Amino acid sequence: MNATATRKTAAQGMASPPGEDELYGITELAREFAISLRAIRFYEDKGLLAPRRINGGRAYTRRDRVRLGLIQRGKAVGMSLAEIEHILSLYGDHGEGHAKQLEYLVGRIDAAMTELAARRRHIEAMLGELGEVKGQLQRTLAAKRRVRKK
Repeated sequence: MNATATRKTAAQGMASPPGEDELYGITELAREFAISLRAIRFYEDKGLLAPRRINGGRAYTRRDRVRLGLIQRGKAVGMSLAEIEHILSLYGDHGEGHAKQLEYLVGRIDAAMTELAARRRHIEAMLGELGEVKGQLQRTLAAKRRVRKK
């Protein structure tokens, strides 16, 4: 089902909740988010998306589109699908849990920043140690070259 037909079908139907009247086809979302149709169907199978069925095709709401964007962002920062599902479920059906969702995300970001800072300290220490080893090896190599030239 193409996007124009989907939107037209929605407009001809009964009144929808605000923001729910614009519908998107699966191909349209796949193109917009640069993911496969299979990935979108996978998220649907996992319960993360709940498209309507119109004339045998999937019709995704504005809410589904936003959720898909959040799923992609969560994946990009290393979240598991279970964690993404938890974050999405905090929102509730009508946004009643939005504050809980934001609190959770702030906590998750704090934890990620703490972990990354620890990794950075570890990497900096390793770089220092490798620099020392490299310096020692270069001095040993230079001494061996001087011995050979004599």
